[in-house]
Amino acid sequence: MTDFIQGLFAERIGGGSFGKDTKIYKFEKIKRAKAEARKNHPTTELLDFGVGEPDEMAPSVVVEALKIECAKTENRGYSDNGIQELKNAAAEYMASVYGVPGIDPEKEVIHSIGSKCALAMLPDAFINQGDVTLMTVPGYPIMATHTEWNGGRTVKVPLLEENGFLPDLDSIDKEDLKKAKLFYLNYPNNPTGAVANAEFFKKVVEFAKANEIIVVHDAAYAALAYDGKPLSFLSVEGAKDVGVELHSFSKAFNMTGWRLAFMAGNAKVVGAFAHVKDNCDSGQFIAIQKAGTYAMKHHELTDKIVAKYKRRLKLMVDALTTAGFKAAMPGGSFYLYVKAPKGTAKGIVFETAEDVSEYLIKQGLISTVPWDDTGRYLRFAATFAAKDTEDEVRVIEEMGKRIKALEFIF
Repeated sequence: MTDFIQGLFAERIGGGSFGKDTKIYKFEKIKRAKAEARKNHPTTELLDFGVGEPDEMAPSVVVEALKIECAKTENRGYSDNGIQELKNAAAEYMASVYGVPGIDPEKEVIHSIGSKCALAMLPDAFINQGDVTLMTVPGYPIMATHTEWNGGRTVKVPLLEENGFLPDLDSIDKEDLKKAKLFYLNYPNNPTGAVANAEFFKKVVEFAKANEIIVVHDAAYAALAYDGKPLSFLSVEGAKDVGVELHSFSKAFNMTGWRLAFMAGNAKVVGAFAHVKDNCDSGQFIAIQKAGTYAMKHHELTDKIVAKYKRRLKLMVDALTTAGFKAAMPGGSFYLYVKAPKGTAKGIVFETAEDVSEYLIKQGLISTVPWDDTGRYLRFAATFAAKDTEDEVRVIEEMGKRIKALEFIF
């Protein structure tokens, strides 16, 4: 029988070649290298600093809130574009945590089944054939993928260390700006850990107004700030005129896998997203939305999470610095982003950060995430598994000892 299905795949996912690509992408390489390392060293602990998600459950009070709401008959149905209770709480949360008053919960807030869904759907609302989305790199590629699936084009805006990992707005090609509709930003940044300040956000607002571009600020790590009060893009005057901000519950409240986020900001952008969303899903389970509402009303829960990552990151900075890396405390997120070594004292030369990552896994049983977009860097996450604070110290000291033994050259 002829396999006609192979000829029916859309070009956006590879057309007739879908499923036949033999290229191995970096996360698959990491997965394979970890499996090989565990097989070759079954009695040695693999230290995993590559996982980009919290290592703990959501706070017990939030879990309990979910249990209670799950048992209520009124929460059994579809929520479509979300419950008003969550929208009200989100507006209050933005005011109390980020100093952004005046968000209209009726028109300027909407929930999403995680930030990923929102980033995937926004291009459906704005991108036509030939339109451009500006994307900072390195970064989270979801909006770029869906821009291209809509016939648009992605223009990569590099985040360079010499610029504090902030995009150089003046470097963007003028012809690209004429076609640009969306500009994706993410601060505190994944993977660099960099934070933006109010002055930069003011420049972004001016830039967006001058070029008539919508700003989409992915604030997934906004609550994880180590140098003072968390900063929202929407706290800057005029920001709501040009964009929206996405807030995830995964990082701020350890609600990973619960798939809950909210978008706040420009009413027209929120409305357009709501229209697309209404044709894609029927809303997150109401009980999860109510648990998220509880979390926002008790946002002090995030304080303990922030303290934990800050403690771990400081220890990691010390260990990596002692081992030869140039490491510094990030302004936010739970990542350390460090330049990858060039080789080892034994004469091994690394061409890419991926080479270093693979070597670290196989020789040191330490997992990281490599980035080669704008230089060669490794990302160490503070979300490794540890039983308690004493075990945190043990894991980090063991990591430092193993790296030192590899005799890297920088």
